[in-house]
Amino acid sequence: MKRIMIAMLSLMLTLPMMAQYGRPRHYGSNYGRSSYTRTSYRHNPVDTYVGFRIGGAFSTVSSDDKYLDGGTMRSGLNVGVVAGFQVAPHAPIYFETGLSYIEKGGKGSYDGRKFTYNLDYLEVPLLLKYDCRVDRDLSIQPFLGGYVSAGVGGKIKDFGHRQAYSSFDDDAFQRFDGGIKLGCGVQFNYLYAELGYDIGLSNISRDYFDDAHTGSLFATIGINF
Repeated sequence: MKRIMIAMLSLMLTLPMMAQYGRPRHYGSNYGRSSYTRTSYRHNPVDTYVGFRIGGAFSTVSSDDKYLDGGTMRSGLNVGVVAGFQVAPHAPIYFETGLSYIEKGGKGSYDGRKFTYNLDYLEVPLLLKYDCRVDRDLSIQPFLGGYVSAGVGGKIKDFGHRQAYSSFDDDAFQRFDGGIKLGCGVQFNYLYAELGYDIGLSNISRDYFDDAHTGSLFATIGINF
């Protein structure tokens, strides 16, 4: 966990440098502000951006295995960096990817015994965003795409037996997950906020006869350069 946070911090510190190289030089002091009319397809004079996101994830895991069915929502951290570029010169459509650390999981009970588990992932989003400019400083950005993720940690806590063990051992969950990501963001100047949902399509159960899928509502705030 500490190594992950250090890596995220290092990426965060490099964002201003990355943003500087990504700025078209001929826009000068107008960078970050649209100089185009509302009838223009190219709403933003920059065609690349990088950003930082931090917020929360509110997750469940649905499973055929009653011991692994965590239908009660669990909250966790969601922090990461993103980078995006305009897909076509005269269309406000952007491709965005990046790297996030996100804590998913769930809560439930089995035979009257409470259990909780957390599934900590490194996640790579693969999104298409539409930049719908409202005025000079404000834009609404719906997005749709997918994600792939790898489990890097997590514990299952069995309160009935007072035991804890790895969420990714041989009797629990697969490390790799993937699915659909959708939502909408709002940007005001450099400030950015978004709300979305991850729909897990991969079966993360290790049992060939049972299915388990993640689901996660997320909300983040951040900055785009």
